[in-house]
This record gives sequence, structure tokens and C-alpha cells, in this order.
Amino acid sequence: MKVVVLLSGGMDSVCALYHARAEHEVALALSFDYGSKHNGREIPFARWHAGEIGVEHQVIDLGFINEHFSSDLLKSGGDIPEGHYEEASMKSTVVPFRNGIMLAVAAGVAESRGVKGLVIAAHSGDHAIYPDCREDFMSPMAQAIDAGTYANVRLLRPFIEMRKEDIVARGNALGVDLSQTWSCYKGAEIHCGVCGTCVERREAFHLADFKDPTEYSEVGSFPGGVPALD
Repeated sequence: MKVVVLLSGGMDSVCALYHARAEHEVALALSFDYGSKHNGREIPFARWHAGEIGVEHQVIDLGFINEHFSSDLLKSGGDIPEGHYEEASMKSTVVPFRNGIMLAVAAGVAESRGVKGLVIAAHSGDHAIYPDCREDFMSPMAQAIDAGTYANVRLLRPFIEMRKEDIVARGNALGVDLSQTWSCYKGAEIHCGVCGTCVERREAFHLADFKDPTEYSEVGSFPGGVPALD
């Protein structure tokens, strides 16, 4: 089946790209520039991986999100909180209905190109704070996309039952260069190591028992006292 992959340039979506290539024909890798603090760090990695496997890459501008939506993830928002990804403080980084908007746009792109499937890398670790990453959102969204397209475009979410460490393991099995991915919400020159997405990234490599190739500004114990790997 021909598929469009939603590709942010983060670790999950990059692994989903390679996973999709192993099972389908990837017609397009699609990124969205919606004004997040880290879009400028993520999207070049998305472009790099698409180029590595010879897949067309497109970026769609959703700048209205930064202008009209409230979230600390956005350039128009406040500071990125530090701590574990599942802590209540990280709710301030939720961009309202982001996945719904992106999937709606991607469904239109897929149908316009005669593509039958969309791939999104939503996973179980996202569910604690992101309502539009949960299966109880993804399932009705899949039904809406199917019903709302002549081609009955399918929404594929291969990682929906996985945790981040499972995705790290899958990426390594597929030979993905995970050093060429971005997680940090602060969007500086290197990963900060202490925001929620950095902590989750570090923890995932630790739990998957793979050496983390990422450079961080700050490292130490994980929340709960789990030590970082050397």
C-alpha cells in the first residue's frame, strides 16, 4: 500500500518512517511547521532521513497555530517546563488538537495524491498528557478519515501499543541512525537533557539497553533515581 508518513524529525516519527518503508511503499514524508520552539531543529532531520531513503519530503506551513493557539511548546508561549514527561506540568506543552489538524491536512494530501494510507507515530507513552495521541481519539479519527475520503484512506498507527523504549529497539533493529533525530522541546543547539522530552528520550535508551548517542547540556539521575547510562 502507498502511504504518507507524518514525519516531524523526532525519534518516534523517524522510526515510523523506516518501519513504514519495510511494510509499505512510502509516497511522501510530510512535516508541519506550526511555530513550535523546536520545529527548526526537527525539520532538518526529517528532510535528512527522507533523503537517506529516497522519499519525497514536503513541509506544510501551519503558522496560524502559533498565532492563535495557547501552548508553551509554541514560540508564542511561555518557558518549557522541566521534569518527567508524564508530570502534570508538561500539560502546558500540549498544542490543542494538533494531531487532529495535522491528520486532517494529511488526509487531504493523501487523497489528492491517490495514496491509501497515513502513518502516524503516536505511542502509548504519549497518552498521559496528550488527548489526541490516545487510541480513543485515533480510532474515531481513523473512522472519520475513512468515511470522509473517496479512497477510504486508512490511518495506520503501528506504535500505538508501544512505549518509547520499544520504539528505540525497533529503530535499532531497522538500522535507523537515531543520533540524527531531535526531541528537546527547548530547541537550542543541543538537547537540554532536563525537559520532559529529553528525560523521556534518555530513559528510553536506558530501558531499551542501547547506548544513547545524543549530546545533552545536562545529565544526571532520572526522576525516581534511575541512573543514566555512561
